[in-house]
Amino acid sequence: MPDLLVVAGFGVGALVGLTGVGGGALMTPILVLLFGYSPKVAIGTDLLFAALTKLCGVAMHRHAGTIDVVVLKRLLSGSVPAALLTGLAMYVWGSHVGQALERFMLLSLGCLLLVSALGVFFRDALHALGRSLRLGDAERFKRWQGPLTVTAGSLIGVAVSLTSVGAGALGAVALLYLYPLRLQGARLVATDLAHAIPLALVAGVAHWLVGGVDWELLGMLLLGSIPGVLLGVWMSRWLAVRWVNYAVAGLLSVSGLKLLLN
Repeated sequence: MPDLLVVAGFGVGALVGLTGVGGGALMTPILVLLFGYSPKVAIGTDLLFAALTKLCGVAMHRHAGTIDVVVLKRLLSGSVPAALLTGLAMYVWGSHVGQALERFMLLSLGCLLLVSALGVFFRDALHALGRSLRLGDAERFKRWQGPLTVTAGSLIGVAVSLTSVGAGALGAVALLYLYPLRLQGARLVATDLAHAIPLALVAGVAHWLVGGVDWELLGMLLLGSIPGVLLGVWMSRWLAVRWVNYAVAGLLSVSGLKLLLN
């Protein structure tokens, strides 16, 4: 099984580097459905896995100058406080609700995977809508960009803390709608990845405090994911990722339904 975990880490890492999606949206259901880990351990370990994997990818993007710092700060101002509050709530009440919390996390994971899949399938339509609004009433649209970005960050912070899903899949779709002219291609992927790192670290530490991190599992996944994400980032500069995103969305749909029907 260790060899299979390394292979899974490599595959998910490559997708993270290529599309910005997959750190939580794919690895958590893989750990639960294919390797039999509990939702608590899978989510907690995956958060740190996603943060460290994406850190390698962001280092390459930063060198290329593709990270939008202004948008990144807006997202973090909403997501990090939301993740801290959600983590605090799990730390305080986790010991009292026990299995009920784990069941809630599993159901939330299934629902968010389906929402993420819908977001990916309809990202072009949302991008077109955002572009139309941006060009039709530029001043009003730009006035609302900041507050809506902070709000989106807050919602993503809660989602990531509970399920490890949202920083990549939902974040990229939200950014395409809110910044239809400013963020596209590698710039979108880079900014989305940079946002996911501190968010996943904050949420991962909260899960570690409630005993939700398997360090041996984390090491095996990183062994595969670090070379995978570096390859994916390199490929993102040359490849159109539209059909890769659709394939990922299909996997998210199947995983979400499987978790909800278990």
